[in-house]
Amino acid sequence: MSEFINNDSLRREKLKALIKELHAGATVEDVKDRFKTEFGGITTTEISQMEQELVAEGLPIEEVQKLCDVHASVFDGSIEDIHPKKDNAQIKGHPVYVFSLENDKLEEVIKDEITPYIETLKKGLDNTAILMLRIGFERLAQINIHYSRKENVLFPMLEKHDITAPPKVMWGIDDEIRSEIKEVLSILSQNTFDKNTLVQKATRTITKTSEMIFKENNILIPLMNTTFSLVEWYNIDKAQREFGLCLIEAQEDWDIKIDDLDKEELAEEVTNQDGEIKFDAGSLVPEEINAILNTIPLDITFVDKNDKVKYFTQGKERIFDRPVTIIGREVSMCHPPSSVHIVEQIVDDFRTGKKDNEDFWIKMGPKFIYIRYFAVRNKVGEFLGTLEVTQNIKPIVELVGEKRLMSN
Repeated sequence: MSEFINNDSLRREKLKALIKELHAGATVEDVKDRFKTEFGGITTTEISQMEQELVAEGLPIEEVQKLCDVHASVFDGSIEDIHPKKDNAQIKGHPVYVFSLENDKLEEVIKDEITPYIETLKKGLDNTAILMLRIGFERLAQINIHYSRKENVLFPMLEKHDITAPPKVMWGIDDEIRSEIKEVLSILSQNTFDKNTLVQKATRTITKTSEMIFKENNILIPLMNTTFSLVEWYNIDKAQREFGLCLIEAQEDWDIKIDDLDKEELAEEVTNQDGEIKFDAGSLVPEEINAILNTIPLDITFVDKNDKVKYFTQGKERIFDRPVTIIGREVSMCHPPSSVHIVEQIVDDFRTGKKDNEDFWIKMGPKFIYIRYFAVRNKVGEFLGTLEVTQNIKPIVELVGEKRLMSN
């Protein structure tokens, strides 16, 4: 294959030139033939770098997004490093295994539960086909779980490696697919509709969905496999669990142990930097913590397990007066005698585990005050104290209609 262009920078420039020609109106077939003649094959890394450079040169993400389908057509069958996908895809419970399994199921839904009924409708209206098509598209709509996990777990990890353009391009197409599925379901929910319009939109939607499956399997997964470390995959595995599964049954956990991980890299993941305090999700310096808590539009007070007032926020709009002199004070001493027994009962119920929360609401002049008490417990259920959260909800209960635009 010595006749192919082998210089890395020259290859990328030639690839970008081909894509720009497509952008300018060249036919896919013309570019595809030239691609095969000059390149023969392409790696996922080259595709990623090319998209990054196109965006850096000023081509809007939306335009790269439009060209992404053309990329798939041009590169189909020519991607050289598909094999890394197959390694992790064979490891039960691994994020790639789960991701690939979902794509297999999505392809199955398209092939068996949607396409046959589109073909039936091409021949004429058929009530059974319409019903089955609606069921198929309702199943396909579960792709939102798959995309949400990709966009919120996988993409952030790529961005940490400065791979930003491919995620942006894919996310844009994901949103188009979501929107088109909703549009097809909206048509199918109507009593009467134009059959040809339905067939056209349904066909376009499953075509675009199938193309995204191809890109995920043959571009995204190999790119991640050549980019992510074992520690990063371990963190992805932990983070993805809250998103659920798309169309597949629960899978056995990935058999990965802490001892298998790079200790130095794992230490970097959990080490505090510049005085930051580590939380379950992220870390903050004390100045940020204080500012965030004081910005939240709530009055928050924390009473520790020994019934001492330990902390309260100092936001712009306070509901109850709380001078700093109450810090360290017995909570029972912060209330009038007539209501002390209520406070003591709440705290006692929290401490014994009888309750986890208690709510009250009262009117104070023009304000409608919502007062909520929560038991604060650690991960093993031990009582740490009581949190009081107070808010004037009058502006909230008076909301009507919708607000979708920014204020001037």
